[in-house]
Amino acid sequence: MLRGWHIRHKDLQIIVNLKRRKLMSKFFKAFLLAFLAFPFAANAVTVASWGGAYTESQIKAYVDTYSDPSAIQFENYNGGLGEVRAQVESGNVTWDVVDVLPDQAITGCDEGLFEDISDLYDDFTPAPDGTGMIEDMANNGVTNLSDCCAPQIFWTYVVFYDPDAFPGDKPSRIADFFDTTKFPGKRGVHTWANGFIQMALVADGVAPNAVYTVLKNQTGAVDRAFGVMDKIKADIVHWSAGAKPLELVKSGEVVMSIAYNGRVGAANLAEGENFEYIWEGQLIEQEYICLMTGAPDRDRAIDWMIHASSPTSQAEQAKYITYGPMRASGIPIIEAGEPWGPNGQAIMPHMPNTPERLKISVMGDPEWWSDNGAEIDERYAAWMGN
Repeated sequence: MLRGWHIRHKDLQIIVNLKRRKLMSKFFKAFLLAFLAFPFAANAVTVASWGGAYTESQIKAYVDTYSDPSAIQFENYNGGLGEVRAQVESGNVTWDVVDVLPDQAITGCDEGLFEDISDLYDDFTPAPDGTGMIEDMANNGVTNLSDCCAPQIFWTYVVFYDPDAFPGDKPSRIADFFDTTKFPGKRGVHTWANGFIQMALVADGVAPNAVYTVLKNQTGAVDRAFGVMDKIKADIVHWSAGAKPLELVKSGEVVMSIAYNGRVGAANLAEGENFEYIWEGQLIEQEYICLMTGAPDRDRAIDWMIHASSPTSQAEQAKYITYGPMRASGIPIIEAGEPWGPNGQAIMPHMPNTPERLKISVMGDPEWWSDNGAEIDERYAAWMGN
């Protein structure tokens, strides 16, 4: 009897299992069809950016404020055009928008990796007074916008120091960075030449807005810069990681250092530091978002780019990171909203591109650097090693 029940129970389990498999098969087929019809990744504009605090600021300023935040997703990448080129050349484009440096924006547009959207610039958000986007950027000193891109932020190489390290006179000019007699102590300098060379020329008397004119037209301009750099060569501590100059200054290993302005601003606003800037001679660099050729969600990508490049959106990003809006009209928005920074702190003391600071800053020239950078980097590497 028990044996017979065991046989009948086993048969019943087989029948039940078969029915379960049929039901699971139907459920799986239905789920698969639904997934194929509404894939998550394909249902969002994909933006490739640098990650970290910078991307977090973009998400807060440009995604959370967008009409449909769920339509935008970010993916980290390591910069350069390698992956962009691979996607376009293979015909398998998965990114819609890429955050790039200006020389990559120009090169990518020239090579057809990014789509020319210049005929749409009139559709981009004007300044509050009606000034168009291109003129608004020109008011900030930007004259080399790539035809495939929209503006993001200014970031800078800037000299900073701890005022407590100088009980008497404080450094205030870029020449003070190169004067170890008046201001003794080590200097922190990065392991690549861009920024350092331009500062050296300003310290030697070149007007900030004339630095690239001198580099382009005067024979021996680069030699002149290296001559100024030689004055502090024995007192340089080199760094390559963005957090290192703050550690060097805080520890007292150096008394002044070149750094990314966003790092210094974050230390002051979020960590309670009291670092001071030397704005004169800072090198202002640009950042762009560009439309991929063959972008899977082209129309929505353009709509989001219009939103992300508006003066209001760019001013919003400054709440979360101390990089300046490339739209000149973004600065008055910040000024009117002060205290604009975190925890009720003023942000304008940390903005690199106020009208006053622009007058004493060097605006980067990506075309010149792309033509001459490799040669200068090679010379600089040899200079560091000797």
